[in-house]
Amino acid sequence: MDFKQATATWWDAITSGFGRQDGLELDVLGLVLVIGVPLVVTLTPGIWRFFGLFVTFIHELGHAFAALMTGRVVKGISLNFDHSGQMNSFGRVGFSATWAGFWGYPAPGVLGLVLATSAAFGWAPLALSVGALILLVALIFIRNFAGAVIAVITAIAAQLVVVFLPLEWISVFVAALGTALTIGSLKDLVKVIRVHTRRRHVQQSDAYILALGSALPAGAWLTLFALVIIVCALATARVLYTAVSVGAV
Repeated sequence: MDFKQATATWWDAITSGFGRQDGLELDVLGLVLVIGVPLVVTLTPGIWRFFGLFVTFIHELGHAFAALMTGRVVKGISLNFDHSGQMNSFGRVGFSATWAGFWGYPAPGVLGLVLATSAAFGWAPLALSVGALILLVALIFIRNFAGAVIAVITAIAAQLVVVFLPLEWISVFVAALGTALTIGSLKDLVKVIRVHTRRRHVQQSDAYILALGSALPAGAWLTLFALVIIVCALATARVLYTAVSVGAV
């Protein structure tokens, strides 16, 4: 297969996702794949070391998307292998900067809910195709070597999943990815709260930075992070619960 044929195959796989299939129905095996596997991925330190990089990528994309929503110009995204990152944008100070600064930590939880809901209602192929395209576009915003490595590997993995994952497994995969992002969002919430309670590297916290540019203290921003993330987690759990088939319980 030459490059032209490979590109055509990839594009056919992308466009085939712009449709609807049957909604997610979870039996015992499905529950293991959608809940058990994400728990292993997020709670096993060795695996989290790598998957956490993807969660950080989504965190920074959340900042970037929120910035674009308010007309700010995204200058670039930097990612590091220690799960830290930074999104730089410029525009008017005030609401737009605060809005962009807020939607980092909640982003994986929000995306997790979107993916789980998409799977439950039969839109998993669309979510997978759109996600793969977004990850490709995101490459133009990366501004450092570590970020390029993380973003390129993530984008390639997404394209391979789109092309090679059997149609009957797409809903399960998308739901499992949503679950993993939801758990990852909760993990990062606990991490940032610990940063503030232990007062270590507080200056690098989104809550601290938001507090500097607003009338709300860092604790209030942490509370808002927690509110959005926990609501998304509960909603994701509810969506997955409704997808459980009677024979699995």
